[in-house]
Amino acid sequence: MAEKACVKRLQKEYRALCKEPVPNIVACPSPNDILDWHYVLEGSEGTPFAGGYYYGKIKFPAEYPFKPPGISMTTPNGRFMTQKKICLSMSDFHPESWNPMWSVSSILTGLLSFMVDNSPTTGSVTTTVEEKQRLAKASLAFNCKNPTFKKLFPEYVEKYKQQLAEQAQTDTSPASAREDTSLLKSDSTDNNVQNDVNNAEVQGRRNNQKRSAPTWMLLLMFSVFGLVMALPLLQL
Repeated sequence: MAEKACVKRLQKEYRALCKEPVPNIVACPSPNDILDWHYVLEGSEGTPFAGGYYYGKIKFPAEYPFKPPGISMTTPNGRFMTQKKICLSMSDFHPESWNPMWSVSSILTGLLSFMVDNSPTTGSVTTTVEEKQRLAKASLAFNCKNPTFKKLFPEYVEKYKQQLAEQAQTDTSPASAREDTSLLKSDSTDNNVQNDVNNAEVQGRRNNQKRSAPTWMLLLMFSVFGLVMALPLLQL
């Protein structure tokens, strides 16, 4: 169970964070446990983590602020292992270097700064810039699959929904335009083909009429000629 001094200190720090938010950092305690904190770090511009949202946890000891917390990251990031404690001068890996004046905001500011560094430490991994960028792009979608994240950080869930809506518009609009254009071209082609067929039929009928006209005229002429020749015989 947390000591009274620990609870008062963490409550004070949470109020301070709400009153004066730290850039690129959001953090809050679990509703059921003041010692269990959750945070989101937003990747700094100009780094491979830009556009990323990195969710993690801070576990404070009951003796805080006289003892350091444990820090871990949940979101795949290409810099730290997930679900593993990260070795920092501000973490429980180094109680000898811990300063009771440090707070949640200073801990997370230090973590964000160390994230863009390449120095190896316990809990770190080595990846390419391209891999970090890929993970940054996928980070928000990954986080929104976590029920605890969705409950504690609804503002990021809304941001993800907005991204999906914008992506849907980007993906469907050109496709629809291409489909509409294709349909228009198809209709135009069909109309042209039908017109060609109709013209061919009309021309065919005209040609038939032209070819059949001399035949009927010959038959008529032979009939008249036959009647003229037969008149003298009928008079006899």
